[in-house]
Amino acid sequence: MRRIYTCRAVNEKSKFAGLMSGSDPKRDCGSTLKALLSMHCTRRAVLERALIIGDSGGIGAKLSTTLAARGVDITGLSRSRDAFDFAHPESVESRLAALEPPFDLILVASGQLCSSRDAPEKSLRELSATEMASQFAVNTIGPALVLRHAPRLMPRRSRSVFAALSARVGSISDNRAGGWYSYRASKAALNQIVHTGAIELARTHKQATCVALHPGTVATSFTRNYPGHQKVTPNRAAFNLLSVIDALHPDQTGGFFEATGAEVAW
Repeated sequence: MRRIYTCRAVNEKSKFAGLMSGSDPKRDCGSTLKALLSMHCTRRAVLERALIIGDSGGIGAKLSTTLAARGVDITGLSRSRDAFDFAHPESVESRLAALEPPFDLILVASGQLCSSRDAPEKSLRELSATEMASQFAVNTIGPALVLRHAPRLMPRRSRSVFAALSARVGSISDNRAGGWYSYRASKAALNQIVHTGAIELARTHKQATCVALHPGTVATSFTRNYPGHQKVTPNRAAFNLLSVIDALHPDQTGGFFEATGAEVAW
């Protein structure tokens, strides 16, 4: 995988002191500056091939166009265009099995907030097997079926990322408001799938990172019935998510991160 370098300011006084010790600042100014720039630059992977699941949705579409503008070869799969439907596992299997590896990014951007209801449940009285089954089919089982193909589709000897869009409400420790039973539970289960898959993937793909990402509340049809929430545009969400993905390291595999790059508690 090719790489480019992007610089950011870092306060590392000890390293600066080490560079300057024993040096004549006037004589070594040029070499010291070069060393500092090298030290303060972080590598950003230049992705070559990306598989975006749900590339016709609000977030998935912007992720695809943003990556394409960076020169990434995009393969997209969606329910509306490709009949790639998490509710029909055979469609997922047939289309993923037909893909030729490798992809150095696999990103699952599909999801649903409600299925048989107009809004998430507010109380136990509103629970139904139909809604829960549908939420788990789309938000948990579907991404798990994609992850099942990751060992074959991702390169073994170079950097790669598998990311599934989760949600902060899937955090058990952060749940203080209650409600939203089906959606919360399906996202919590997705987080467990991602974490467990990351452990297995690390045994054969040493440079792979497998994570769950919370994109924030994004202004799409998904959230249009929640005007009170502070929202970001799909463009901003795509930029934020790709910034996190660019900075991921294999040591972070199995983690749950929000769009700022901060880790979310399980």
